Amino acid sequence: MSTDKSPARPQAGPAPGALLLCRAEPDSVAPAAHLLREHMLLVRAGEEWSVLVPEGTPWWHGGEPVDRVLTGWATALAVGAPWPVLALWWDVDRAGYILASGFRRPVGYVWLANGTPAGEDEAMRTFAARLGLDPLLDRQSLDRLTQPDAAADARTRLRGLLAVLTRVGVSLPAGLAPGEGADHLLDAARARPDARRVEWSGRRETGRAARAAVDRGRLASWPPRPGGPWARALSLAQVAVGLPLTAWGLRRHSGGWIAAGALLLVHGALGLAYDLVRPLD
Repeated sequence: MSTDKSPARPQAGPAPGALLLCRAEPDSVAPAAHLLREHMLLVRAGEEWSVLVPEGTPWWHGGEPVDRVLTGWATALAVGAPWPVLALWWDVDRAGYILASGFRRPVGYVWLANGTPAGEDEAMRTFAARLGLDPLLDRQSLDRLTQPDAAADARTRLRGLLAVLTRVGVSLPAGLAPGEGADHLLDAARARPDARRVEWSGRRETGRAARAAVDRGRLASWPPRPGGPWARALSLAQVAVGLPLTAWGLRRHSGGWIAAGALLLVHGALGLAYDLVRPLD
């Protein structure tokens, strides 16, 4: 998928944009983000949280809506990881989020541009449970986001969501606000002293990044223990799921789902070869 900025932006009105929040330190997120094969900026976003700001905008020139692209990216990052990924996205007509965690089905919610709720309450409840939010106080705040409010547009709804997430440590840097265009988001990320660039530079880089992801805890610190029968079963499952997912993405020309399938294949192959690469102590 090309990550070059398109010189012509066909959308009128507010520019589409997106942010990827990962519940992990930047050092843990960077190796996994390499495998997306996308150019992004990575900065800290609070205690134990990081945010990825895409440099490319495939939803402008790739024929895919921003929410579908972000679903693929979030799923690819979260597969096999011990931390969840929250994608925030917005375009001219809508805004919303997608929460991906491991092999579980992603959940999301959508608001129309004027703030009208267009999602299911069950998705919001699942969202709260998976992030470990307070079942009483935080649920009440989230429930208000699913109710009509003439004074709240889609951008306000996303900011309300982020306000709830401050209770689990999320703190987006200044300038990284929902509703802003990609150029503004990138400028704000580049201004951060801790910003680092994540980019893919070839198959050899993919292999190094995948091994780094394993060594930083994606497989090594997450049960089952590498090299054991359960680890091999998980690796086989990743390969079995990754192959059809990649094929499905290719048929639909979906870069996000291709990345998700490819990441599954990489992790599965690494898991099967882990005994040879790093024998058990």
